[in-house]
Amino acid sequence: MSACADKALLLHALADGELDAGHALALEGHVEGCAGCAAELAGIRQVKEALLGAHPRFAAPAGLVERIEAALAAEAAPPPARRRSAAEAWVLPGTIAALAASLAVVVALPRGPSLEGQLVEAQVRSLQAQHLTDVATSDRHTVKPWFSGKIDFAPPVVDLAAQGYPLVGGRLDHLDGRPAAALVFRRGGHVINLFIWPGAASAAPTLEKRQGYSLVCWGAGGLVFWAVSDADPAALQGFQRAFAMQTSG
Repeated sequence: MSACADKALLLHALADGELDAGHALALEGHVEGCAGCAAELAGIRQVKEALLGAHPRFAAPAGLVERIEAALAAEAAPPPARRRSAAEAWVLPGTIAALAASLAVVVALPRGPSLEGQLVEAQVRSLQAQHLTDVATSDRHTVKPWFSGKIDFAPPVVDLAAQGYPLVGGRLDHLDGRPAAALVFRRGGHVINLFIWPGAASAAPTLEKRQGYSLVCWGAGGLVFWAVSDADPAALQGFQRAFAMQTSG
């Protein structure tokens, strides 16, 4: 029995602790009544635990060190004083091959996604899971106090409708092992997620492209800001300038 098609991505997010408390509880409730999703979640967690507990090592064959040292010593001998027997001529290539094979053993352990990758995943997840906002309103005086008590910082909230970026609402998110505030804006038919958390970043905005999305990062007032959208990069940069101007001072 397979997991529900609309829950596959969310099950991975739940196993990684990336869902907010409300949606995590809702999904866990669904899992309790769905054998397919329960089996899928158990499998995901089992793989994660196996990878975390695995310490793969390569055990060198017995005598390999002695053979390597002997081969190196033989190679270092002056050519006139060295004559290689038929047995040595056979052993040396095998020794070098064994050394090359031992050095070529690389254990590739999975690495978590980069911060930029997490931001894109959060953008996609917010749209696919229909979890764009926890508080849906364009009234900044409602959105800003909604975060009080849910996070340990106060994100600046503005409505940029006059500049072409109306505020849609806000939600809680989780990025790079920390809670983050997410403010949601629109630019025509495009959604802009603005992720905010305490930290240090350059005040000069930087633009990146990742998986078809544009990301703009900057810092101000002890906070880090990441704006993510599939809108035109110039439009996202315009959003950054408008937000920075409205919140400066």
